[in-house]
Amino acid sequence: MQSYSRLGLLTRLTFATINPQGKSADPDVQTKFNQAYQSARAFAAVPRGWLILAGPSGSGKTHLAAAIANQCIEDGRPAFYVTVPDLLDHLRSSFSPASEIPYDEFFEQVRSAPLLVLDDLGIQSSTAWAKEKLDQLLNHRFGNQLPTVIVSIAPIASLDERIRTRLLTPGFCQIFELGEEKSALSTYGWAPEFELQKQMTLETFDWKRSNLPLEQRENLKKAFDLAYEFAKSPEGWLVFSGVVGCGKTHLAAAIANYRYQQKQPALFVVVPDFLDHLRSTFSPESKTSYDRLFESVKNAPLLILDDFGQQSTTPWAQEKLYQTINHRYNSRMPTVITTAASTEELDSPISSRFVDPKLSLIFHIMAPDYRGDATRKRPSRTGHRGTPPPTPR
Repeated sequence: MQSYSRLGLLTRLTFATINPQGKSADPDVQTKFNQAYQSARAFAAVPRGWLILAGPSGSGKTHLAAAIANQCIEDGRPAFYVTVPDLLDHLRSSFSPASEIPYDEFFEQVRSAPLLVLDDLGIQSSTAWAKEKLDQLLNHRFGNQLPTVIVSIAPIASLDERIRTRLLTPGFCQIFELGEEKSALSTYGWAPEFELQKQMTLETFDWKRSNLPLEQRENLKKAFDLAYEFAKSPEGWLVFSGVVGCGKTHLAAAIANYRYQQKQPALFVVVPDFLDHLRSTFSPESKTSYDRLFESVKNAPLLILDDFGQQSTTPWAQEKLYQTINHRYNSRMPTVITTAASTEELDSPISSRFVDPKLSLIFHIMAPDYRGDATRKRPSRTGHRGTPPPTPR
């Protein structure tokens, strides 16, 4: 099977174009990378068993995987290179009558390839169908001892158990975790631009504003309680609406901070910035691929979308947001959304997902802008004013 064309621009990623020590200045990281480099070269010469390369973006794992495929092809041996999201897209499209290759034929080509290189494992959709196809593919190759290279952007420990048990088979699989040592939350921790959100916790949320009418104070307390209950057990969707500065972003960030304290992942995204980042991936200078960024947001275990409705309303922007919202709606993935817009002001295909009572709870915060409230007292440095949240169990 000739798969050279599937490598596309990755044909330039060879063993000759990579530093055997990697890019890091850390001697320990260099040593780990060199071990992976030597094993990758040996695997390319004699493909046997499974080689698993894991690590964050930029750690060099894709370069090593592509170099293996390129070396095999240069030596006249077949290799099939594909990213997991692309593979699943090709499988879906093969059901179409217009497809050049029928589904059964295409799937058989992939799962029985003499050498298969699967890149970007861990950012694919988490639908039951996608899990089933991956399970079938890996089980077939594992059972038939077919040489396979797997590149995972997620830590091995966080992968689905059915996949993880295959990858951890001693004697058959070699695993190399590349890059700097990071915590399990590194993929979903706060980025440098979110210094303010780091301080937005449940303890620092001032819900007992004595200068407000009783109805608004009770409303703020209800919003706080909803955020706290969601943070303890994220299920369904929680949508906070209200004027700019009413506290909805604080509560959303507090949910993320609570999850981080519990050593659980959450991804906080400002919607206009997310769209800007997506656009920037089309630049030749971008270090992150469009597919990788888009899939990581769509499939975050808990996604927090801040400032929804403040983005540009171009058809492209609406399409990307609809794809994100629709994917998480169909997959029933926990999501928090803040918006200053009413549901009537949002695009109807999107707003229809927000108002589904089986999945989503919309809560309108009645309080005015905190920042314009000169009469309120500031919360103490030791915690928020009012009753503290219960101690997490």
